[in-house]
Amino acid sequence: MKRVIIYSTLTCPYCIKAKQLFESKSVDYQEVLIDKHPELIAEVVKKSGGQKTVPQIFIDDYHVGGCDDLYSLDKKRQLDSLLGTGTK
Repeated sequence: MKRVIIYSTLTCPYCIKAKQLFESKSVDYQEVLIDKHPELIAEVVKKSGGQKTVPQIFIDDYHVGGCDDLYSLDKKRQLDSLLGTGTK
């Protein structure tokens, strides 16, 4: 399975929703809390091509985007193949 990183904050409802989707698929992810580590904000803005909202989701080196982008991939049945988990 590929490495999933979610840049998020503790109180963001979209971050929670994105994590719930990964959990429903039994996908492990690394969460980077930028409210606890503000020195990483510049890193995620650069990696995401200038996006300043959370969550910012990455699967390996692929920038998924935010929560809506993640759910859109899942709705189109593209998320599982991107994760390397096959269809569910």
